Amino acid sequence: MAVASTKGRLFMRFTPRGTRFFDLLTDAARNLVTATAVLHDLVAAEPADREPLAKRLHEVEHHGDELMHTIMVELNSSFVTPFDREDIQALAGKIDDALDFMDTAADLAVLYRLGAFPPGTDLLVRVLSRCAELTATSMPGLAKVGDLEPYWIEINELENEADRIYRRILAHLFEPGGDALEVLKTKEVVEQFELAADAFEHVADVVQTIAVKES
Repeated sequence: MAVASTKGRLFMRFTPRGTRFFDLLTDAARNLVTATAVLHDLVAAEPADREPLAKRLHEVEHHGDELMHTIMVELNSSFVTPFDREDIQALAGKIDDALDFMDTAADLAVLYRLGAFPPGTDLLVRVLSRCAELTATSMPGLAKVGDLEPYWIEINELENEADRIYRRILAHLFEPGGDALEVLKTKEVVEQFELAADAFEHVADVVQTIAVKES
């Protein structure tokens, strides 16, 4: 517990030493690494082999929901938290968003009976995999959030790269001669990958916000 002064007033700041929230957020981020590995296999698979992988990814997403629930229970039952409650909730929520977008992409690919993924999709998944790895290795560092600047800088760069890859995929999809319905279905699926990249950036944005508040 630290005592600080602001404008002549004293206030007490509690700094809990427990790692419960850090551990839970790390588990949630590691779950993203599992999700991107399954997504990589799904994109590489033949269309007929995708359904079991989509089911596996849905199981990963369900585990993420369980972790999210545990974080919220812990948040609601804790008198003292390592940083603002709304930031913990936002961080967990954005991690969950990234997972949801990947799960949706896999589900739609199966439901739409999508054929081959367009060129560049594997590169987009590679970016998501790197984002997941960075997020998972950075979550334990929340205890010293000021040291995480390289993390959010690289995530921002990766999100920009995901945007560039996504635009190239769209350019390929909308080349003359393509089947309009297939183009629309493929675009909707690939868009989920790009939204997942956005969600990873939003996770990093929350971490940066926490760092500013804690500095």
